[in-house]
Amino acid sequence: MPEVALHWEHRFQHAVKRYNDIYKIQMPSITPHVCRHTYCSNQARARMNPKTLQYLMGHSEISVTMDVYTHLGLDDAKDEIIRLKSSRMPERKSIALNVTPCAVWRVSSSTSNAFHY
Repeated sequence: MPEVALHWEHRFQHAVKRYNDIYKIQMPSITPHVCRHTYCSNQARARMNPKTLQYLMGHSEISVTMDVYTHLGLDDAKDEIIRLKSSRMPERKSIALNVTPCAVWRVSSSTSNAFHY
């Protein structure tokens, strides 16, 4: 008989119950569906291509994969910023502009790249 989600659900429940009967620190309820979320989050954290992840998860919409199944947090955002800073090309020299905070600037369409306000 092929394994179905309900069989896996019972196996997980049985394993958690056995663990909780033995150990003082209790394990929370874990389901196969929780494992799907964990898998998706871990693959996103490992920088798997989002469209590949969508395909592997069997979602018809990328928004389901990225908004519902991936659970990334502040630490992940910090790690990504650090990664981007370390892989960034050398910075170009900045041009200091002496302007008031309320000035509105636009780039001129001429080839001189002059600024106008």
